[in-house]
Amino acid sequence: MDDGDDGMLDSAFLALADPVRRRIIARLSRGPATVNELAEPFAITKQAVSKHIQVLEQAQLVTRTRDAQRRPVHLNPARLEALTAWIDQYRLVREGQFRSLDAVLQSVAAARGTQAKDTS
Repeated sequence: MDDGDDGMLDSAFLALADPVRRRIIARLSRGPATVNELAEPFAITKQAVSKHIQVLEQAQLVTRTRDAQRRPVHLNPARLEALTAWIDQYRLVREGQFRSLDAVLQSVAAARGTQAKDTS
């Protein structure tokens, strides 16, 4: 992983550290929405929601398009997939370690079973 990847991860995880931004991401997982639509469930101003969206845009987690007078906000699936891939590389390592441990435990259990039969 190079420095550019580290910067991308840092900005994305920093953006996702805020619960409002995580809820915005969760809402956008159901489809695009305008700032007004995204602001509805929050007890904060539309300007505050706009600032949260700007942080998500800077982290490239969301994009905005222009649709006549509307500017819907969309998830950026490629960026989310990059985050998932980064997390998965560590999960896969850990799963491999658990599989190795399982194999050792099974061989120990099998050896004990053989010893128990030999002593009877």
